[in-house]
Amino acid sequence: MRGCSGRVSVGLQVCPGLYWVPVEYDDEDKEKKERHGHHGGEEEEEERVEEDFQCVVYFWQGRQASNMGWLTFTFSLQKKFESLFPGKLEVVRMTQQQENLKFLSHFKRKFIVHKGKRKQKIDAAQPSLYHIRTNGSALCTRTIQIGTDSSNLNSEFCFILKVPFESTDNQGIVYTWVGRAADPDEAKLAEDIMNSMFDDTYSKQVINEGEEPENFFWVGIGCQKVYDEDADYMKYARLFRCSNEKGYFAVSEKCSDFCQDDLADDDIMLLDNGKEVYMWVGTQTSQVEIKLSLKACQVYIQHMRSKETETPRKLRLVRKGNEPHCFTRCFHGWGAFKTPLA
Repeated sequence: MRGCSGRVSVGLQVCPGLYWVPVEYDDEDKEKKERHGHHGGEEEEEERVEEDFQCVVYFWQGRQASNMGWLTFTFSLQKKFESLFPGKLEVVRMTQQQENLKFLSHFKRKFIVHKGKRKQKIDAAQPSLYHIRTNGSALCTRTIQIGTDSSNLNSEFCFILKVPFESTDNQGIVYTWVGRAADPDEAKLAEDIMNSMFDDTYSKQVINEGEEPENFFWVGIGCQKVYDEDADYMKYARLFRCSNEKGYFAVSEKCSDFCQDDLADDDIMLLDNGKEVYMWVGTQTSQVEIKLSLKACQVYIQHMRSKETETPRKLRLVRKGNEPHCFTRCFHGWGAFKTPLA
């Protein structure tokens, strides 16, 4: 964990579908050195380091991963870490796309989520598509593998497409696709992510929207289809939860970095995309919640009409499993709802 130089380091332990990141913080020790300089004997230095450092272990769990990994960690590796750092260890459990800012900050906007399991045998000849998107804060930037379909493209985002060649060495070509309305800084970030994801056995190209090579790009992504050319919904998207779980009905707003798994199956969710307000109904929602949430939707729409007269909202009803594209595109990496964890 700590090198001979005393610098803070980050370690990584891996298991199928999950990983946890031990991180050592030494901020207080660093501040003391900056204020007082490097002085004192070895015993004084060792004592200060021993008192000041804090070890944080992040356990990250993918959307489709079972709880067995967490149980295995709790009864094995966690105890080993606790014996190494008695009284200094903090364990923080993270779930996919619900990570806190401190965790995301360690990846410097290069947080990549792949589909499937680590040990799962994947057909290397199949192309793969990744969507780079920032939700609210720049720290909330993720690169998530999505369905390899050109209808998933959007002119305001950047995407990475891997097109393998049909050869034994699995070499291929990788494109960073830059939408015509994409942010220039995000385009540079996308290129950096591409270079970090793939080694020199792949050819790499950065292409702008409208300059796609027919032979590899459109064939690899599965032919050219109609896709969104704007993402205005990103400016307005807000998600609210309507629930009476505390014994009274309440509407609470999720943070701007919301995801599909924030849709609670036993509650009503309100999604505002700037044009429509969707009332999303889970499969286990009560009739009382439905009636109260409908009234809440009407009040919210009236409020937004007085606040933003140029963009009046329309009310739409959506049931779980029947979400339209205008709804799903507000969620990064939308896919099948995850199965109950074992």
